[in-house]
Amino acid sequence: MGAAGLRTERLDARLTREEKEIIETAASLRGTSASDFIRMALKEAALSTIREYESLTLAQQTREVFVEALLNPARPNDKAIAAVKRLREEIG
Repeated sequence: MGAAGLRTERLDARLTREEKEIIETAASLRGTSASDFIRMALKEAALSTIREYESLTLAQQTREVFVEALLNPARPNDKAIAAVKRLREEIG
């Protein structure tokens, strides 16, 4: 196992007997230790939480940019003005 995968940190938690039995049963069904099962389940839950938070944050930022653009639209540049003139000449 490389240095990046070396497990040197600890995280302690108190469980009820029922929680421990459920975790041990699930770990057994997956063919892994309770420790590995907990580690992997916690990592998956943490990554999911982070992704959800990042999505919500990005969505909020996107809404803010959209509303700002609606309330304070940018002035058209010369190319946009010329394009509108050409369109009006073609249509009308």
